[in-house]
Amino acid sequence: QGGRETNQVSDDYRYQDGNYEGYVPNDGYYHGGDEPAHEEDAQSDVTEGHDEDDEVYEGEYQGIPHPDDIKAKQKRAPAAGDDEYRDRADLMAERMEDEEQLAHQYENIIEECGHGRFQWTLFFVLGLALMADGVEVFVVGFVLPSAEKDMCLSSSNKGMLGLIVYLGMMVGAVVLGGLADKLGRKKCLIISLAINAAFAFLSSFVQGYGFFLFCRLISGLGIGGSLPIVFAYFSEFLSREKRGEHLSWLCMFWMIGGIFASAMAWSIIPHYGWGFSMGTKYHFHSWRVFVLVCSLPCIASLVALKFMPESPRFLLEIGKHDEAWMILKQVHDTNMRAKGEPERVFTVSYIKTPKQVDEFIEIQSSTGTWYQRWLVRFTTTFKQVWDNVLYCLTAQYRMNTLILAVVWFTMALSYYGLIVWFPDMIRYFQEEAYESRVKIFEEEEVSHFTFNFTLENQIHRNGEYKNDKFIGMKFKEVRFEDSLFEDCYFEDVTSSETFFENCTIVSTVFYNTDLYEHKFINCRLINNTFLKQKEGCHLDFEEDNDFLIYLVSFLGSLSVLPGNIISALLMDKIGRIKMIGGSMLISAVCCFFLFFGNSESAMIGWQCLFCGASIAAWNALDVITVELYPTDKRATAFGILNGLCKFGAILGNSIFASFVGITKVVPILLASSALVGGGLLALRLPETRDQVLM
Repeated sequence: QGGRETNQVSDDYRYQDGNYEGYVPNDGYYHGGDEPAHEEDAQSDVTEGHDEDDEVYEGEYQGIPHPDDIKAKQKRAPAAGDDEYRDRADLMAERMEDEEQLAHQYENIIEECGHGRFQWTLFFVLGLALMADGVEVFVVGFVLPSAEKDMCLSSSNKGMLGLIVYLGMMVGAVVLGGLADKLGRKKCLIISLAINAAFAFLSSFVQGYGFFLFCRLISGLGIGGSLPIVFAYFSEFLSREKRGEHLSWLCMFWMIGGIFASAMAWSIIPHYGWGFSMGTKYHFHSWRVFVLVCSLPCIASLVALKFMPESPRFLLEIGKHDEAWMILKQVHDTNMRAKGEPERVFTVSYIKTPKQVDEFIEIQSSTGTWYQRWLVRFTTTFKQVWDNVLYCLTAQYRMNTLILAVVWFTMALSYYGLIVWFPDMIRYFQEEAYESRVKIFEEEEVSHFTFNFTLENQIHRNGEYKNDKFIGMKFKEVRFEDSLFEDCYFEDVTSSETFFENCTIVSTVFYNTDLYEHKFINCRLINNTFLKQKEGCHLDFEEDNDFLIYLVSFLGSLSVLPGNIISALLMDKIGRIKMIGGSMLISAVCCFFLFFGNSESAMIGWQCLFCGASIAAWNALDVITVELYPTDKRATAFGILNGLCKFGAILGNSIFASFVGITKVVPILLASSALVGGGLLALRLPETRDQVLM
């Protein structure tokens, strides 16, 4: 009778360890009174004679069930010792049922905890990690003009340096994203940021190209793993009504990372004197200072993350109920104190935990050697991660995964391809304008003259230079064609893009110059002397267009601000699917206007418009990817799709850059076609704004 009568207040009771806790009023405030003692003689008549062993399978009660229902469930529930004889499919079915119950209960708990100081603190901590990802994308592009001279990079080496970061990000997203579903969000994010910070810091000091390339690869691997973890981590502290909006706000930190990198590049790299040298072999130039400064957001996030808790949703998935409960209570109390309601009580006493069906293998420290124990742990973890990867391709998720893969890939191919293509086209326009101003000197004869100034953007044809001295000179974009040099003296000469073609050079001395053999094309060298040639590469000229390139990147990053604000405000109103489709189709239309971009200012304008239109699709993709997959597969799925995104970025960079100066038709048609196809296909995805996180 007591059980039937108390059904009216079922939401106000919690059942735990066979005892009933006291009544908690609906207002959520504590009104005094001692908690009932958990003693056998204090149990209600309903639970009298209840076997505590059965509670493992009874789960959570939000109220007092009818005694007949309890007995019926007791008859159906298997004994604890029978699990090993049950079919795995039955265990998985039971786990899925538990997860569904947990998803709805967890949503109610997060709503009770509220949205306040804790979420905003975590927002800024994870925002710094996302900012570090944005910085990493821009770093290599900014340092490349300086690094190519400092480390004597060929064209192929420059291309590899530009792509190596994306390759590292691709691997890191898949590996660390998968590990985050097994080892924990916080732990794997700390590992990811630590790898990035350590190798980004180290890369600023190394001198050789090979070692620098390796450091940037591992640095990219670390920061690539942070992106899927950040979104999975933050989403598990957000309620359904806040998730779309606040995940979109979080995306703004990627924009802030681009702005930070552009501002620091403009402020630091042109100041060549900001560095030091140790002898003739070790040089720490200003671009290395810039690389060092760009590691600061990652380091700051790493330090702040030490004070944040693990995701309680992840802890519940692996059966750690008490730890999850303590963290949720911490979230609740932090938010209530910030709202001026410290007396409000956290009313949840027990949370559903899914049935654990994974088989963990652990070897005691006294068994086997250390490497055998680590090998078993590694193979076990690898198998679990691989099973998660395969799970994303099961019948339940296969279609969504394939559609998302195509949308992520097409978006990355067009976006990253055009992001590289825009600066390259601006440089191409600048080079065309520069070449149009070239000065040509024909059949000049100079003898017994001392050159001690800079020659730039000149062509000298059929000239004769006899008994001339070239001392402390700088040549930039200078060509000598079909000319004669006789009894001349070159000392302390530095050159950039300077060549001697079909020239005759007789009895000439070259002392401390960088006029190497490859700069003499089809020349006749007769009785010449080369002494103490310059070693290494030299930053000889400050590029006049450096400021413009930094400004272009700065404006491109800043232009996504309106798109970020609009997507955040409308994400939960119009839905994720319409946001993706609409944004990609508008971006495709923007691509067609690039046919009219025949100047630097026009290209900058269309770049800003394209970036602003496409950012909404990126934000919606991040949100829907988080919401479509269950907690124990969320980071894995995000990592796979983000890894595919970086593969699309590699292809986009390679394909689009190869058409600079040749044609605009192929890049524009390829980008617009990819965006239209991906946008239309995205409309077949299910809408997720009204569903709880599974």
